Amino acid sequence: MHFSPVKALLLATLTGSLLGEVRAQEAPPDLILLNGKIFSSNLSRPYMDALAIRGERIVATGTTKEIAALAGKQTRCIDLGGRTVIPGINDAHFHLTVEPREYWLAIQNNNPDWKQVTEAIVATVPKVPKGAWIRGEFGDAILDDPQASRTRLDSLAPDNPIFLTSWTGHAALLNTMGLRTLGVREDERNPEGGVFARSASDGRLTGWALEFAVFRISDRFSELATEQQSTDQLKQFFAQAARLGITTVQDMATPIAQDRCVALFAKAPPPIRVRVIWFGLTNADGRLNGEGHAQAAASLPLVTVSGTKWILDGSPIERTSAMRKPYTDRPETSGTMDFSQAEMEDMLQQSLKSGDQLMVHLVGDRTTEAFLNAMAATGGKAVWSSRRVRIEHGDGIMPDLVARAHDLGVVVVANPTHFTLRDLFIKRLGTDRADQVLPLRSLLSAGIPLALGSDGPNNPYLNIMLAATYPGKPQEAITREQAVVAYTLTAAYAEFAEKEKGSLESGKLADLAVLSQDIFKVPAEELPKTESVMTLVGGKIAYDANVLATQ
Repeated sequence: MHFSPVKALLLATLTGSLLGEVRAQEAPPDLILLNGKIFSSNLSRPYMDALAIRGERIVATGTTKEIAALAGKQTRCIDLGGRTVIPGINDAHFHLTVEPREYWLAIQNNNPDWKQVTEAIVATVPKVPKGAWIRGEFGDAILDDPQASRTRLDSLAPDNPIFLTSWTGHAALLNTMGLRTLGVREDERNPEGGVFARSASDGRLTGWALEFAVFRISDRFSELATEQQSTDQLKQFFAQAARLGITTVQDMATPIAQDRCVALFAKAPPPIRVRVIWFGLTNADGRLNGEGHAQAAASLPLVTVSGTKWILDGSPIERTSAMRKPYTDRPETSGTMDFSQAEMEDMLQQSLKSGDQLMVHLVGDRTTEAFLNAMAATGGKAVWSSRRVRIEHGDGIMPDLVARAHDLGVVVVANPTHFTLRDLFIKRLGTDRADQVLPLRSLLSAGIPLALGSDGPNNPYLNIMLAATYPGKPQEAITREQAVVAYTLTAAYAEFAEKEKGSLESGKLADLAVLSQDIFKVPAEELPKTESVMTLVGGKIAYDANVLATQ
């Protein structure tokens, strides 16, 4: 019998509820939460007043009167005082990052032009030691400026390595010292799916790197961080995540490679759950299929290692996502796929052989169509409908591709902060295509499982606000409840973990966040101010603002 992904989620939650009710009769709970507005993420029973926890799992849910009656002499009772509780946020797409000591350019504009970048470098160089890294970020404004080059950076900072990256992480500009420090030779060959740009006049490296060339040097840059710098940065990130009510992070393991990431966790055990996902890289000879793929099980209880991620094209910011029609503002190009359809078929076959879940970065509609063709060529619906192949971002799932994506059983992990780039999408693609890319509500309406991940600023309530308003395209907005489900239960489904977590129901792990405000009622613009006042991971307190009354 075939169950749709939605029916599978409902069956899992109902089964967990029945098992949990049996467990609830075994012994008094260790902890109960009373007098709250608890959103379960199970839309068939979305709200309750109270829940009980024993060990790491929820053992009962119901009214305050029902749950209070379960308390034993040793049970800790917390009065929520009407506060909103949600399942712990599961950030389904994030890149944990550690970097060496560096000096960031003071640029107020997040899309600076070349003049602003050079002025910031001139102001920064006298303040930093020789040999220290200078870092900065840019948008689309300098991508087409011929002045933006390695040579110009050398003249501004001859004694400091410079590493400038685009917001997307798909383009970078370095000076000579930066290139040399990261091991990029003058005769460097392009990795498959990547480019070290060269001057047309003399063949010399321009300092620009795209796609897999950037991913490679970003990993090398991260490796320059000392163990102390790395563990300090990870501890700071996890403390912030717990304060936001994030209880799971699915880490696309770049720029911290998978094995190094797990090794660092041994030194700085995370207080929340982390899924480490292998990130495929390439060299001049092709894909590095075996690199880091030992995937030895992590010894830490909150860390898992699984999944394979490949980047199949770039982004519209750099015009490197592959489109079926040319870019409006540069009609001589329609972007480039990082891999051929034959390579995509090989990735899929490797996933079948290893049993490892496959995740692919897909942005352009040409790349998306090629990947769906590759799925059809390697077995189609009969093979893939239950394997939960993930499309990360999903910008290019145009209306004519939605039904195919649904039939093949793909899961889409969307990133709402990308919705803020609508003006740039219009510039690159024109209004008609900008109205079609980055779908959200239409995916849910078609029955495609939709999860959310930050892929950037990791404030989940900012992303919930953007998903529920969708700036410039409100017809694709979803409700706040749907956004929370996407960030919790469907995010768990996206890692085959919906039977264990993602909703607040009997039998499931007690991963939850007690929030500082009611995210279902506050004005939309207030949502990003939300924090957790208490975060539980497996029934244990990962963060506590000490504002809840305990009996």
